Amino acid sequence: MALLNFKKKDARAEKTVAPEVEAFLRDYSIEVMPRTAEKVENFRDLLPEGTRVYIAHIEGTPIDDMVATAKRLNADGYPVMPHFPARIIKDKATLADWIARYQGEADVKQALLLAGGVAQPHGDFDSSMQLMETGLFDEAGFERLHVAGHPEGNRDIDADGSMTNVTAALKWKNDFQSRTDAQMAIATQFAFDAKPIIAWADDLAAQGITLPVHIGIAGPAKLQTLIKFAIACGVGPSLKVLQKRAMDVTKLLLPYEPTDVVGALAAHKAAHPGFNITNVHFFPLGGIKTNATWAIDTGGASTAPANT
Repeated sequence: MALLNFKKKDARAEKTVAPEVEAFLRDYSIEVMPRTAEKVENFRDLLPEGTRVYIAHIEGTPIDDMVATAKRLNADGYPVMPHFPARIIKDKATLADWIARYQGEADVKQALLLAGGVAQPHGDFDSSMQLMETGLFDEAGFERLHVAGHPEGNRDIDADGSMTNVTAALKWKNDFQSRTDAQMAIATQFAFDAKPIIAWADDLAAQGITLPVHIGIAGPAKLQTLIKFAIACGVGPSLKVLQKRAMDVTKLLLPYEPTDVVGALAAHKAAHPGFNITNVHFFPLGGIKTNATWAIDTGGASTAPANT
C-alpha cells in the first residue's frame, strides 16, 4: 500500500468506501500541464507515492517547460508519462531530441503517443502510428507506450460519426504490440456515462483488441466547466448526463463529482473480472488538488506503484 504524506486527518476515516470502488481506483493516474503543475507546492501532499503522472503537451508549450516538469515529478518519485503529440513534432530529429532530453534530464521511460488536437501538422507527422514506426522509442529503451482511445468516437478522425477509423487505428496498434516488445495500453478521452463506455470496451474485446484500457474520467469540477470542456473535446452521448444535471436546479450550482460513473464501472468490473478496463485516468478539470482529494477520499489512497 502506498504512503501518503498528509498533514491533515485522512478523510477516509470518516467515509465508507465501497471495496469494488477502492479496487477500481487502485493504480489510478492523473494528468497535469506545466502551468498547472507550477501551482502545486508539493505533489507529495496530494498524490500517493508511485502514481503515474501524464504531462499534457499543449501546442505552444516549450519543450523546456515539459522537461522541467517531468524532472520535478520524477525527483518526487512519480513515474512520468509525457504526451508526444505527432502533429506538433516537426520531424524525426525533433522527436529524437525530445526523447533524449526526457531521458537524460528526467529519466522518462514512458510516453503517451497521440495525433494531437492540431488541424494542420507542423511537420512530417500526422498520427501516433508514424511516431511508433520511427523505432526511436524502442531504440531508446522506453518501457511503456500508451495510445489514445475514444469511447464515444472522434469526429476529427471519423467525420461521419462512426468508429471505423479509430477502431482500425487501435487494431494496428494492437498488432504493433504483438510484433514488438512494447508494453502498451489505451488511455481514453473522458466520458460521463458508464453504459456507452462498457459497450465500447466490450466491442474492442470482441474485435480482438487486447490492449488494456485506462478509462478517462473527468475529476470534480463546476458543471459549467465540464460542459465547456466536453463540447470542446467532442464528448458524445454521455454529454447528456451533464445536460440533464444542468436542468435540475437542485444540482445546478453543486460541483460535479464522478461518483456515479466510477461506481457503475467499478461494479461492472467486480462482476466481470476479465473486463478490459483496468485503470482509471483522471483529467483534473476542476484542479489537481480537488481531483486528488476526491480520489483519496473515494479509496484511491490504496494506490500502489503503477504496473499496468
